[in-house]
Amino acid sequence: MTAEKKAEPKVGGDHAVGHSTLRGIALKIVSVAVFVGMSTCIKAAGTVPAGQIVFFRSFFAIFPIIAFLAFRGKLGTAFTTKRPFNHVARGVVGVGAMGLGFFALTRLPLPEAITLNYAQPLLVVVFSSIFLGEAIRVYRWSAVAVGLVGVLIISWPELTLLRSGAALGDQEVLGVIAALIAAAISAVAMLLVRNLVQTEKTATIVLWFSSTASVMSLLSLPFGWQALTPGQTALLVAAGFCGGLGQILMTAAYRHAEASVVAPFEYTSMILGVVVGYLVFGDVASLNMLAGGAIVVAAGIFIIWRERQLGLERTRTRKATPPQG
Repeated sequence: MTAEKKAEPKVGGDHAVGHSTLRGIALKIVSVAVFVGMSTCIKAAGTVPAGQIVFFRSFFAIFPIIAFLAFRGKLGTAFTTKRPFNHVARGVVGVGAMGLGFFALTRLPLPEAITLNYAQPLLVVVFSSIFLGEAIRVYRWSAVAVGLVGVLIISWPELTLLRSGAALGDQEVLGVIAALIAAAISAVAMLLVRNLVQTEKTATIVLWFSSTASVMSLLSLPFGWQALTPGQTALLVAAGFCGGLGQILMTAAYRHAEASVVAPFEYTSMILGVVVGYLVFGDVASLNMLAGGAIVVAAGIFIIWRERQLGLERTRTRKATPPQG
């Protein structure tokens, strides 16, 4: 805490720093609630083709984002970039993850679909080592291993069916497989985002992604979009708006507080998922989901804490190193 205060001496004292941090946490929790609302709308719409869901989620997310940027006077430069191909690559990978994730969401209980997505930050650590050559110490490898055991516990009932061959066509089995592949692809997308944030503004990344995803999802039109009822249309449009609003709130949260403080509150989505799943869809969280989810959450929070400790260590090293020359 002392290091944080020294790093931000102009904020206006301890009270101002604390107030800003609490605001960041509150915005993060609200953004999580909005994203859970988005998932609820998608699940309530029924088994709509995944490509069709991606279109509604991406296209209608653009409107609240554009309105917000226009309000802040930043719309004029939001699309400006010198790296369009990088944005398109991130969009293509992101669309794959989103489509599989929505497929899983329409076939799994809401708490399980949300919790399986927690495999993504664990896989980011693995892929960072494989593809980026980042040095990952034994603590984080241990956390990843423990977290993946949690994912296995959540998935075990469906994987047992798959292994026995008793229900290969079972929709929940397909949902689990889709969710895990989506988490892996989403981890790759996060590595692409890491690269983009070094030179691109958040608004540029978000708008390029939503636009790319909207266009890419239209390619699935010949493969069987279905006629929607007015209720389904309203739910999917609402899901898109929730996606855009959630993105705005999440960005604002990280502006008010450090990522290491805000990030753990992502896991409140599991609690919300359990409550909303039970109240709206009658989904009762299984013992496997609760036990595995607790393990995955603990592993994820440990990784976030470890990243923070390493960041503070690097900062101290830089301060202690005398300037050269």
